[in-house]
Amino acid sequence: MSPRVLCAIDSSESARNAMHVAAHLARDRDGTLELVHVQDRPLWTNEPPVHFPGDLRQASLEAVARDLELWRRDAEKCVPGLPVVTRTAGGSAWDQIVAIANADPTIEVIVMGTHGRSGVARALIGSVAERVARHAPCSVLVVRPKRAH
Repeated sequence: MSPRVLCAIDSSESARNAMHVAAHLARDRDGTLELVHVQDRPLWTNEPPVHFPGDLRQASLEAVARDLELWRRDAEKCVPGLPVVTRTAGGSAWDQIVAIANADPTIEVIVMGTHGRSGVARALIGSVAERVARHAPCSVLVVRPKRAH
């Protein structure tokens, strides 16, 4: 089995930078790039009965699928010929990323961006990257935002 590089993405520029790094890393390992997007669901959505107006949930899932397809294409442009797969998960981002890595022993490294929060913002919001690094069964590469020149 070829090694996998798991890259956690959201719609941020830091995730895009991480995806480019992950694509090159997967190429260098003759592996596969796996892009994962975790939709953070509010706790109340797990409580029955929750009814969303119209097809709000379905529309949200379709939008994520369209976005993932664009990310996949971008990764393939970045490194032509690279095998790229996508997946979605729902729940706590750090927990789902770690669960995916735990379930697949071919995942050698997790690559993710950081928003660069510090101080009070980081204390209040928390750091997904930090939690993944603490609990992941494999190496974690955190890609910092590019510096302005």
